[in-house]
This record gives sequence, C-alpha cells and structure tokens, in this order.
Amino acid sequence: MASKQKRMTVNSGTQPNSDINMTPMVDIVLVLLIIFMVVTPLLEKDIDVAIPDTEQPEEIIDVPPDQLVVGITADGQLAINLEKVSDEEYLTKLKRMVAAKPADQKLVFFMPDEKVNYGRLVAALDGARLAGAKTLGMMTEIPEGGLQQAAPADPNAPPPPAPPPGG
Repeated sequence: MASKQKRMTVNSGTQPNSDINMTPMVDIVLVLLIIFMVVTPLLEKDIDVAIPDTEQPEEIIDVPPDQLVVGITADGQLAINLEKVSDEEYLTKLKRMVAAKPADQKLVFFMPDEKVNYGRLVAALDGARLAGAKTLGMMTEIPEGGLQQAAPADPNAPPPPAPPPGG
C-alpha cells in the first residue's frame, strides 16, 4: 500500500536581507585613496630631460658620380645617370658599368616617371638583374634637374607596349 510521504521544510527565523554589504566596497575605496595619496606628490616633481638639438639633413641634389641611376621618362625613354640610351645599348652599357663596381656595391637605383608604363619599368628592372646588379632600389622623389623627356608625350596616345623580357 502507498504510504504518505511527509515533507519537511526548514524555516529560517529571519527574512532575506536585500541590503548591499558595504565592507568590501569600503575596503576598495580606502585602498584607492591610499594609492592616490602616494602617487599625487610624485606627479608634481619636474624631471629634467636632455633633448638633442635637431639637425637639418644634408640635401644631395646631384647624383654621385659612382652611383648608377636608371631613369625612365613617361614616354618610355631610358637613361643611365641622366645620359639617354636606346633599348639596344641599355643592357650592354649597364653590364659594363655594373661589372666595374666591387661585388658588394652592385646597386642600381631606378627613377621612373609616375606615368611610365608598368611593363616598361619591369623590363628595365629585369635588364638590371641580367646586367649583374645584386640590389635594386627605387627613388621616390626625383631630384631637381632630373630626367628630361625627349618630347612631350601625347596624353591621348596609348601606352607603349612592354618590351620582351631580357631586353
């Protein structure tokens, strides 16, 4: 037969307390107060700092005579150290100039016009690699008296086709 189950409940003698316990909050506030009291006097002290004088960097406008700079005008004309060269003599002349340099100084800078055909620039870079250049650099600012265009390019003309690699 089924027996009745008796439920047992425990009643606490007090009602639940919904007040915030202030002790942890007071502890945190007192710690922060102590930290600020210690740090505040340190903020008022001046620290002498020796700042070096600024120097104006020397501006080099001319290309050093021992530096190789390949320029490309907007119309695709090549120049080595501001001396215009044809496509046929570019590789041979650059090979001769790179071969004259010591092994650790085989550096060639490129100074392309911002409107130059990208394929033309890549072909010139490949030519410098074939000529024996170990390091290639790109000049971001053209110095005064930089490359002069042979003739003004027609803005409506299509860009010249890229030459085949290696020449």
